[in-house]
Amino acid sequence: MTGQANPQAARVVLEAVSKRFGQTVAVDEVSLTIEPGELVTLLGPSGCGKTTTLRMVAGLETVGGGRIFIGDAEVTHLPPNARDVTMVFQSYALFPHLTVFENVAYGLRVLKRSEAEVQKAVRDVLEMVGMPGLEGRNPSALSGGQQQRVAVARALVMQPKVLLFDEPLSNLDAKLRKRMREEIRLLQQRLGITAIYVTHDQAEALAISDRIVVMDRGRVSQIGAPLELYKAPGNRFVAEFIGEANFLPAQVESMENGWAGIRIGPQRLRLQSQPLPAGPVTVLARPEAIRIRTEGDGLAGTIQKVSYLGSSADYTVGTDLGPILITDYAMGSGVLSPGTAVRLEFLAHGVYPLPGAQ
Repeated sequence: MTGQANPQAARVVLEAVSKRFGQTVAVDEVSLTIEPGELVTLLGPSGCGKTTTLRMVAGLETVGGGRIFIGDAEVTHLPPNARDVTMVFQSYALFPHLTVFENVAYGLRVLKRSEAEVQKAVRDVLEMVGMPGLEGRNPSALSGGQQQRVAVARALVMQPKVLLFDEPLSNLDAKLRKRMREEIRLLQQRLGITAIYVTHDQAEALAISDRIVVMDRGRVSQIGAPLELYKAPGNRFVAEFIGEANFLPAQVESMENGWAGIRIGPQRLRLQSQPLPAGPVTVLARPEAIRIRTEGDGLAGTIQKVSYLGSSADYTVGTDLGPILITDYAMGSGVLSPGTAVRLEFLAHGVYPLPGAQ
């Protein structure tokens, strides 16, 4: 975490929080502590329980079991307006008939703040999100990115203890989505505010989070910093959901002082690992950690598919171990064609034995 926590920022604690919809368990005893000033992302596929968890923190969904704390106060059964949190929605939820200024000012006016206070707070927050001079426009006259900034400004102007984001960028195109996630992260760090962010986009989660909570079928599958989850996934689900992955059969040949001697096809690697018994194991090999060559040693294969992406080329290579995905950033041999015979070399920094996957 690079930002300094705002003294107003609150710790959020979930203790064995659960939620059912009829016979369906949407959230299954989720426990989580989010430190003041931290941005934590709830990541997972549709239906994993991430949005329901967020809505329970916001008070928009009743808690079926467990407890929620914001700061020192238990808020499990408090209404949304008593929790001192604000949410940025996927749809932005701007009032179409109100100007940018009045959209941002709405919550302050509900609280009957003085006009002088409203004017200053709204102008300050619009400056903060890069929207000065647009106070008089209606939402329909704004781009998607500008509407998103207004939605963030409307949440921030309330000076909440916790800021909640529910898939806030999913309505934007890819280039704008990337820019807006950077803006949200920089703003959150500058303000030092506690934030909980929900997304199904793993690239988005990796880019903005202090920590990521990977959820699967209502449960927490793994919690960790982005680099930790990418390099040391605790199970196959996390490995598949965080980045592209190849799962390949391998052999553990030796184990000594936290280092495993592992053979993948004809190649032997020495990898840092928790204790593993000798014998078969499944390894995760990241596509960017496999070198592809047209000659030399390595696992033999034949290119089946190729996609040229400008800064890289993606290959699917047929091998005796099954199809292997490769991302080639160097492109030292140019872009290779389907049918080309190749040799693959696995780089130790991108290969990880999967726990319990013998």
